[in-house]
Formats: sequence, C-alpha cells, structure tokens
Amino acid sequence: MDYRTLGNSGASVSELTLGTMTFGAEADEPTSHDILEAFVAGGGTPADPADVYSAGTSETIVGRWLASHPTDADQVVLATKGRFPMGDGPNDVGLSRRHLAKALDASLTRLGVEHVDLYQMHAWDHLTPIDETLRFLDDAISAGKIGYYGFSNYLGWQVTKAVGRAEALGFAPPVTLQPQYNLLVRDIEHEVVPASLDAGIGLLPWSPLAGGWLSGKYVRDQAPTGATRLGEDPKRGMEAWEARNADERTWTVLDAVTSIASAHDASASQVALAWLLRQPAVTSVILGARTVEQLDDNLGSSALAAVLTDDEVARLTAASAPRVDDYPYGTAGVAQRDRKITGGR
Repeated sequence: MDYRTLGNSGASVSELTLGTMTFGAEADEPTSHDILEAFVAGGGTPADPADVYSAGTSETIVGRWLASHPTDADQVVLATKGRFPMGDGPNDVGLSRRHLAKALDASLTRLGVEHVDLYQMHAWDHLTPIDETLRFLDDAISAGKIGYYGFSNYLGWQVTKAVGRAEALGFAPPVTLQPQYNLLVRDIEHEVVPASLDAGIGLLPWSPLAGGWLSGKYVRDQAPTGATRLGEDPKRGMEAWEARNADERTWTVLDAVTSIASAHDASASQVALAWLLRQPAVTSVILGARTVEQLDDNLGSSALAAVLTDDEVARLTAASAPRVDDYPYGTAGVAQRDRKITGGR
C-alpha cells in the first residue's frame, strides 16, 4: 500500500480508504469488524463513516471495533461526516453551527473518541452562510475535536468560494473533497477537479466502481439477478441500470477494462480502481465492501496501479472520455473563446 498526504495537510493516509456505508446495512457487525481488520492488516489507514449511515449504526460499529483493537486503532485515520437529517426538528439538518455542534458531539460519542482526524460537510447547504460553517469548523479544530475538515458533493464554485472565504477570514483551509468519480462518471473533470487542484485539495472519490458496473458483474441487456445489490433489491435503481445498459459508452469502457484486466491477470474492479489512483488530485479512493473477499480483491488495485502502463491508462481515459460537445467545454466552445480573444478574426 502506498501513502499520500491528506490533501494540503501534513497527515499521511493510505491511497485506499475504507468506506463504511455498508456497515449495519449490507454487512452485519461481525462482518464489518472482519472487514476493518483486513483493511488495517493490508496497510489501510483511513476509515470513513458518516452519521446518517444506517442512522448512526455505522459509526457505532466502527467505534466498538476501535475500542476492542486499541493498537490497530492508533493507526486509523478516522473520518466522519455531518449535514443530513438526524432527527425531525427544523435544526436537525444542515451546516449551521447549531446543527453541526450537536452532530459532531453525537458522532464522537458513537465512535467512542474525543477527536476525529477529518470532519466532512456531507453536502452544500444553501441556507447557511458559508462563513458560519467555516467558523464552526475552525473553532472545532481549536477545541481539539477535529484535526482537519473537508467537503463532500460540492460543485467547483462551492469549493472555490469556501476556500476563498476561509483564507479571507484567516481560518484553517479545507483539505479534502469527496466526489462521485469513476470511469463512467467523469463530469467532475470540467470544474471540480480544476478547482481542487487550484486549492491543493485532495480528492477522496466515492462510488469508484459505479455501483458495481466496473466490477464486470453485469451482462449486456440482462437485468441483474442473484447476489448483487440490484439483483437483491431491484428498486434501488433499475431505471438507472436500464439507462446505463442502453448507453454504448458503458460497454466501450467495460471492454477496455476487461481487456486490460485479462492482460494483467487482474479483476475488472482492480483495473477501474487503479485508473483512479493514477488521476490528478486523487488522494485516496474510497472502497465500499460488503465482504472481506470483496475488500481483498479491491486492495489488489494498489499494486496494479504501479504497473499499469501509460498506454493502458491512456486507453482507459480515451474509452471513458466524458462528453464535452456543448459550450463551453467542447472544441466549438474553445474556438469561440479564441475568436473573442483575437478580436473575432
């Protein structure tokens, strides 16, 4: 396992992060603890729950494991997230000081700790002034409750605004951003990746396998069945599955992934994860495993990322290129900007 700095901080983290959204939902507590043990044994360090994952159960499961494994717990870079509803009251949601103060304390209690290394705003809140949120986070750092802070699901302008306000106010800067990012979802490259690179923020991509698509387990024009998330519960997103199945780009990407996987005697999942590990601004890729076997396979992507050739990375990049036909991102948009700059000639 290789290690990288956590965005623009001095903390080091493994290039793979253990997401725990499955804990208490698709993985019971014993299985979740086995996954945590396997992750740490493999050299992994960041664990990433959130208060809303299984209504706090994910944090509780992680907390009990930390308490029972004090030596291993010392190596864990512990994160969590707040923002979404944890009650029915009007102040039980959002990024206000009032809600975040309660949410953070509740998360610390469930995790059984006095401090988390990384506290993340789970999504933008258009009702709360950004200065209020940033002041709370800066105060939480001063109080020793959090080490660093970051964002999740922010747009490019939101990242840039938050970074600018933190600098103007003299507050600690954000260090990370969690976006959805994978070979099938690359639209963040238009705005979010450049904004993050500009600010020195590290990306922690979630859904790196695009809901299982990049594991190679789906067959063209055959609805999922069996031991898959959609096979067990088609209501989770069959419409989205149908749209992706009908998109020729999906199968172009999967053809490239499976071909490269075969050349390296690797799994499709490992190839998809390894491609992400080679992308600019990526600090650590979040794994979401339901079993130890899935985790073990995913951990193999770290070694594969080091041996993928530049040509193979370029092939995956070309096959999965996001659509940029429309202004201002497409070639027509670039030409139009050039004409404006040169006085219309």
